[in-house]
Amino acid sequence: MSRGTATMFDEFLLDALSKLHDISTETIRIGIVDATITPAADDGSPRWGDYSANEVTDAGGYPPGGLTLTTVVLSVIAGVVTLTSDDASIPMDALGFINGHWGIIYNDDATNDEALGYIDLGGPVSEQAAPVVFEFPAGVVGEWRANVGA
Repeated sequence: MSRGTATMFDEFLLDALSKLHDISTETIRIGIVDATITPAADDGSPRWGDYSANEVTDAGGYPPGGLTLTTVVLSVIAGVVTLTSDDASIPMDALGFINGHWGIIYNDDATNDEALGYIDLGGPVSEQAAPVVFEFPAGVVGEWRANVGA
């Protein structure tokens, strides 16, 4: 099953223009949080710490702080910001979370773990029911998104 609309935080553009992020060399992670918090594009100065209190349990295969994304590329194609990455996945685990609703993409190397954006997982997503796979398709023009299979 494929789902997951990604949205860039408004603040991310200001952070990028201020050279806060070097996407190609820094550690970009995606942390999963439950439905008790709802991110919005206009959240002021979004940081992982704004959301991490609502992080799903790490009893299964989900690591604390989320998955590290690899080969992250941020580009502009025809005036549209596009983020791509290698796929990232969490294996199915009977002890894992059952309440994933949002994936928060953030820069773990930035001083305050500034967030880039978020993915609506269409939750609840359950690690107990199936592997959770994030696919960031290359060459997607017109939107900033990830396919989330669960």
